[in-house]
Amino acid sequence: MKVAVIIPAAGGSARFGAKDKLSEDLGGRPLLLRTVEFFTKREDVSQIIVAGPKNSFADFMERFGPALSFHGVAIIEGGETRSDSVKNALDNLAEKTSLVAVHDAARPAITNELFDRLLLASSEFSAVAAGSPITGTIKRAEKNSTRVTDEDAIADSILGTSSQATVDAFQIIDTIDRTGLWEMQTPQIFDSSLLRRAYAQSDLAGCTDDAQVVEKLGEPVHLIEGDSRNIKVTTPADLSLIRSILGIRGEQERPAHKRF
Repeated sequence: MKVAVIIPAAGGSARFGAKDKLSEDLGGRPLLLRTVEFFTKREDVSQIIVAGPKNSFADFMERFGPALSFHGVAIIEGGETRSDSVKNALDNLAEKTSLVAVHDAARPAITNELFDRLLLASSEFSAVAAGSPITGTIKRAEKNSTRVTDEDAIADSILGTSSQATVDAFQIIDTIDRTGLWEMQTPQIFDSSLLRRAYAQSDLAGCTDDAQVVEKLGEPVHLIEGDSRNIKVTTPADLSLIRSILGIRGEQERPAHKRF
């Protein structure tokens, strides 16, 4: 089966901080390129489309355009939301595409074994997604927190309030039954006609993944168990973890005697 792959890469990555996480180094190559390279090595992938940020597309092209183009990747402008980006990518699919896989740009640790199992499930079902059954205890907490501060008048007078140790505490409302709960991953693979119908819906507000868009249409989505290594880089701590998973050393600090 030939698959077209859509990689939305237009998000702002607000939780990562000031840096652009897709440009972070993973063994000499940017994170985004690491993700894309997985699919370039698959003979069953016929097309790869990366949707870049609409508001900084020229900068995105400058950073990633040459490398992505070298791999034959189609680069398009994304939209204001993830759903808009996927919808734009669907408009650029090659004719007679039968299967479409959508994968997060910041999940570079996908494995061939996981993708093979998704394709196998796709031979039976029109919408298949990877996920992990939730095994830990799940609590619902208040949205607003109480900030606890280690007040030290002497230290504050010398160093200012920024020296204070603080922690935000959230009150538990209740415990949620975890039976049947899954944490979603990507890739998610769909029959192309089904995904087009799903994204033709007028109101997609609040949809955070493609499976939810299909669910909104009233069509079934089937889950297969994903891979614990297939994490999404959301915070700087995730970047350190993904380097460990991939066996990549992080950026090394220059020795003290060579810093000047």
